[in-house]
Amino acid sequence: MELAYYSDYAVRLVNSEEPARGKDELTSVDAVRDLFGGNRSAARRATDADVTRLRSVRGRLRSVFEAAASGDETLAVDLLNSLLLEFPVSPQISGHDHRDEDGRPLWHLHLADHPSNATAGYAAIAAMGLAFHLTEYGVNRLGLCEAAPCRNAFLDTSTNRSRRYCSDRCATRANVAAYRARKRLEAASPGRAPSTGRTEESAQPSSAGTDR
Repeated sequence: MELAYYSDYAVRLVNSEEPARGKDELTSVDAVRDLFGGNRSAARRATDADVTRLRSVRGRLRSVFEAAASGDETLAVDLLNSLLLEFPVSPQISGHDHRDEDGRPLWHLHLADHPSNATAGYAAIAAMGLAFHLTEYGVNRLGLCEAAPCRNAFLDTSTNRSRRYCSDRCATRANVAAYRARKRLEAASPGRAPSTGRTEESAQPSSAGTDR
């Protein structure tokens, strides 16, 4: 696995909760195991205690995204560094079963499973992945969805650093809301006919037909 892949662990954990909507998917051991995706060996170590522990890590990771989204780069880095210190990673060079066209292993850095508990392992992977993304692409590539009340975390991989929403669905919803807000503003503005959008001049009767 490449280090960039691990940043998805952070996004996945943060987005397991939607505070503004009162939703929380992290309520059971099965939910913890689902977070690990295909990493079944690490998921098998999950216990009931990991539900509470991972919720704590989730809050700290969200704080990193919030600091980045508000433009406070130093705070975002400090918060992430504290996670890296608490949950150190164990990097290994791995080739798995992947081979190049000549049959040689495709060597890459892989983060080993943490021997302590499921939360420690997940937190180490998530923090390292997020740190890699931050240092490689910039703090402003860590975002929170602007389509209220969503506020899901996302990693901006757009070429022009312009991403504002976590998904196409939220982007569409925000654009529709903005369009409707503009139409309400236009309808309420003086000098405009609310039903047709014509200017005041075009909405008035013609003077040629009234002055005799």
